[in-house]
Amino acid sequence: MLSEEQKAVVINAVKKASQEWQTAFNSGDVEGCVAQYEPNAVMNVNPFGQFAGTERIRAFWQKLIDDGFSGVEYIDPEIEVINESRAELKAGWKMNKAHGVIHRELWVLQQDGSAKLREDNFEALA
Repeated sequence: MLSEEQKAVVINAVKKASQEWQTAFNSGDVEGCVAQYEPNAVMNVNPFGQFAGTERIRAFWQKLIDDGFSGVEYIDPEIEVINESRAELKAGWKMNKAHGVIHRELWVLQQDGSAKLREDNFEALA
């Protein structure tokens, strides 16, 4: 069983990385967004498709930034610790031109203690 202390370590790393991603996106910093993903991460975006690896993920976020999307905000995020190095985040989200649901962000602790996205599954709603 995981100690409360280890759960807190995982939750704090996920919160920090998630906030860094949001800050980067909102400032138009695509490299800052991509830095929050593992090199072989997979992003599933309903209805736009699957984007595997940071090059394809970078292209997706760059297009959104270029198209004027900004102001992303997570609504009622929930973080569930899976084990000593992984957690899932679920939330609603909204921004200036879209909104939707994050079904599952799988965050994994790295050697340096930071968290990175391994899987990102979200949906844009009409």
